[in-house]
Amino acid sequence: MTKPFKVVVAGCGHMSNTWVDYAKGRADTEIVGLVDIQESFAVAMADRHGLVCPVFTDVTDAIQSTGANVVFDVTVPASHYAISTAALKHGCHVFSEKPLAESMPECLEIVRLAQETGRTHAVMQNRRFDPRIRAFKELIDSGSIGKPGFMAADFFLGPHFGGFRDVMDSPLLLDMAIHTFDQARLISGADPVSVYCHEFNPPGSWYAGNAMAVCIYEMSDGSVFNYRGSWCAEGVQTSWEAAWRVTGERGTAIWDGHDEIYAEVVAPSDQTGQFIRKYERINGVLPDMAKIGHHGCLEHMFDSLLNGTKPETDCSDNIYSMAMVLAALESAKTGRKVMISDVLGA
Repeated sequence: MTKPFKVVVAGCGHMSNTWVDYAKGRADTEIVGLVDIQESFAVAMADRHGLVCPVFTDVTDAIQSTGANVVFDVTVPASHYAISTAALKHGCHVFSEKPLAESMPECLEIVRLAQETGRTHAVMQNRRFDPRIRAFKELIDSGSIGKPGFMAADFFLGPHFGGFRDVMDSPLLLDMAIHTFDQARLISGADPVSVYCHEFNPPGSWYAGNAMAVCIYEMSDGSVFNYRGSWCAEGVQTSWEAAWRVTGERGTAIWDGHDEIYAEVVAPSDQTGQFIRKYERINGVLPDMAKIGHHGCLEHMFDSLLNGTKPETDCSDNIYSMAMVLAALESAKTGRKVMISDVLGA
């Protein structure tokens, strides 16, 4: 029986394993080719996963030789533009690791090509597909704390990756912060309007570039989002999901990035004249999700293809999360507040 999804995997490093495992588990999907500029990496990936498919060093050759209609772009960020545009031009849907691309002109060109070709280009934002963030969002969307006015995320971790991240100019903002920025857009349902960012490299950092940043975003719903992040923070580390606080008219919602999801809201009794009011606690409720994380995001991408709908992380939406990154970088470089519309060119 012919399988409708024929996948070429571009990039055969460690990160590709999760993508390959997911694709192998789908009855309607076949991995028809592996691509890596180091052919030995592609051969090793095939051996590791028991795949019987050809290997290539060029994505266009792979698509033309195999008849693929889906490309997984799991390459390094600097290669995303070349891989994505080549795949779209050759009629493939693209599911890509973040970031969408490394510059706004490149991002906009990918969006344009996806629209022109009628193909889906979706970005891996796996942190959206977590029952805890969905519970946190629902707690806020329910109106429990009233209209939100402020949202804060603290991200403090100290991973010693080695490799390309250690030599990037802005490893935190360009490689990681988009996850938290995208989470902020999901939680608030709002898009960025402007940003002021201070980026720096603190004492003890093992990165060549700036591994810490503080950002203040004005959002389209009138709220303010404050991001404090470090990728060289040793000790008392937060979750990879960040630690969140959202304050509203009647209370505050908290998610510690682990399993604490709750709100404290003003108790309904008459508290006229009360200096510090009394509060009551409302706990978040986890939804049932069959697949989470990378597999959850990939499941959503494939379901969108089957249903003819746009995925949540379609490039036309994800470009606003990417704009948060690039505007923050521009603000840090110039020392001034940057309008998101200026970065988007519209």
